[in-house]
Amino acid sequence: MSRHPDRLCAADLHADYRSDRCDIVRDFYVPALDAAASYDRAVGYFSASVLAVLGQGLDDFAARGGMMRIIASPQLNADDVEQIHAGYELRAVLEQAAARDLEQAAQDPRAASGLDKLGLLIADGRLDIKLAYISSHDRVGMYHEKIGIFRDGHDLVAFKGSANETMPGLVGNFESIEVFRTWEPGDRSRAVRISQDFEDLWDDRTPLLRVIDFSAAAHTVIQRCVQSPAGKLELPLLDGALITLPRPEASGRLAIPAELTVRDYQKQAVERWFAQGGRGILRMATGTGKTLTALSAAAQLTRMLQKRDQGLLTLVIAPYQHLVDQWCKDIAWFGVQPIRAYESTSSWYGKASSLLDALALGSAQGGVLVTTNATFAAGPLQSILTRHRGRLLVIADECHNLGAQRLREKLPESAAYRLGLSATPERWFDDQGTAALTEYFGDIVFEMGIGDAIRAGALCHYNYTPVLVELDDEEAYLYAEVTEKIAKIIAAQGFSNDADDDSPLGQLLRRRSNILGHARAKLPALLREITARRNEWYQLLYCAEGRHPLACEGGDPDEPTQLQQALAMVGRQLRMPAAPYTAETKRPERQHLLRQFATGTQLQVLLSMKCLDEGVDVPAARTAYLLASSSNPRQFIQRRGRVLRKAPGKERADIVDFIVVPPSAASDLQHETERRMVARELARVTEFARLADNEAHTLDILRPLRLRYGLMDT
Repeated sequence: MSRHPDRLCAADLHADYRSDRCDIVRDFYVPALDAAASYDRAVGYFSASVLAVLGQGLDDFAARGGMMRIIASPQLNADDVEQIHAGYELRAVLEQAAARDLEQAAQDPRAASGLDKLGLLIADGRLDIKLAYISSHDRVGMYHEKIGIFRDGHDLVAFKGSANETMPGLVGNFESIEVFRTWEPGDRSRAVRISQDFEDLWDDRTPLLRVIDFSAAAHTVIQRCVQSPAGKLELPLLDGALITLPRPEASGRLAIPAELTVRDYQKQAVERWFAQGGRGILRMATGTGKTLTALSAAAQLTRMLQKRDQGLLTLVIAPYQHLVDQWCKDIAWFGVQPIRAYESTSSWYGKASSLLDALALGSAQGGVLVTTNATFAAGPLQSILTRHRGRLLVIADECHNLGAQRLREKLPESAAYRLGLSATPERWFDDQGTAALTEYFGDIVFEMGIGDAIRAGALCHYNYTPVLVELDDEEAYLYAEVTEKIAKIIAAQGFSNDADDDSPLGQLLRRRSNILGHARAKLPALLREITARRNEWYQLLYCAEGRHPLACEGGDPDEPTQLQQALAMVGRQLRMPAAPYTAETKRPERQHLLRQFATGTQLQVLLSMKCLDEGVDVPAARTAYLLASSSNPRQFIQRRGRVLRKAPGKERADIVDFIVVPPSAASDLQHETERRMVARELARVTEFARLADNEAHTLDILRPLRLRYGLMDT
């Protein structure tokens, strides 16, 4: 039989292909596309990522005017099924599910690189897509057959087998296909039959199945996707089956280090989490070892799943990059090199994708991704989570942050195991967000407050010194004005509404807090307090954020910030070695400052605003000055926890808290506003004093103020 060089019969196609014997993309798909005039595919699942896999072979096929027809089945989720049962139009639900698949693919940079090709083929009339689904006896199911046909105008090649038309299906998984060629006598009848099966599908003539057109809807979704930022990410296309997998010896299994002594209360926390099926929130005071407790739980879970021959992907979500770095350091101690997912997508996406392939292939039994809240919510990492089909553990550090609507909607429902960590899991002025956290992670399964931690020896004892400072007349007037506006909003919408910083209520609450935080009388009071301790080291100074509200509203625009004034006072006037630690401080400089602070010989005072609130380890700190502290209990609890961490040679800590009170000559008309202001300040003072070694002395200092405003029970 003569072979025509431009036909399928010359492509040297074999009777079968299997992943252990060949590269299915390079040895079958590419030569078949090179010789074919048309390509038909009916498959359980199709992804645009396959276009990146087929690469140049598909480009040449399209350039020659090749025609494609695809029949696929959309992935129905629980909401889709509920809509169908509720009587929604079936076609609309299926199109919605298929569009969602495409939009999720657009978040995967490898898949997004093929979406534009897909749109161009549809626009040129050379690609049609239809959706297939089972419709029988009032049930709707997924079409899961996998057949394909190449034609060159004379012959055809039909194939069927295990591979879906996806990047993992063609590259990452172990697959096999059988091939039937019409020029081979023994193959011809089966090749023709498979071809006819496809035509029956395409024309909706197959019993039990229904097939509907999707090309126009797909083109609309694709156009929207390729215009999005995720669709414009540039990553190299896959080169055939060349995927870099972790080394076989890198199992990815977390294990408790032999040198780690897990405290009894940490063991109890892990046991209670397991008793709730691997779900729940640990409310543990700052400094009690939440990170090590969580990693111990993850290591125990890894061991349990290993006995069942099951792998585990662990996702750790932390608010900030420096916390990700701290987690990664501890995770490495537990025997796994984690993937840090933040900043440039190209720096971590390929590693994460390879980890998923390794877990699917069984060449890794575990792995850890650590990411920031911002990266977690973005498309590329969400696409990684969507792809993962195995066991997933989500650990949320400072989990209260994930109660924000934009974040909680991204939490993966596929996670069988969920662990939330926070000293203060309740969200301030956001009952809905708090409820959403409990619904996702589960109830609080273990609690260890600061008092328990001090008694257990996990945190050090402390003295508490409240310093009373008065608002001046301008500040008192502005405070009353803002309070009146807050009262009107709360009266209209109640306390349970979301008070995020960008909401009207959130902005007013932040403004009122800034008035108290920036009270001008605080700096002279600070000078007196810090002068009395000018020979002591390891001092933290928390300043108010931004500028004084009066300076922002028609005052002096050049007035230095509170932090700048405090830094000048400490560094220039008192000549104490001091440095700022703020959002503008670069990460390498932050680490340098913390090392200098820890020596006790180079940096005496570290000044910050919010950057030392969550997760930063400064156990050497002995004294904390709270120039600014909001009424949000999360903030002042975090700040107290920072200075109570234990360190060698540290017996106790000192907390100096600047309490704002109304002017002594304030008018009677403002008495109720002032009373409420004092009550809010005293709520924090009472909490701090309750566990201090000098509680009685603290209460004596505040007694005249309580009597003045009738707040003896506060």
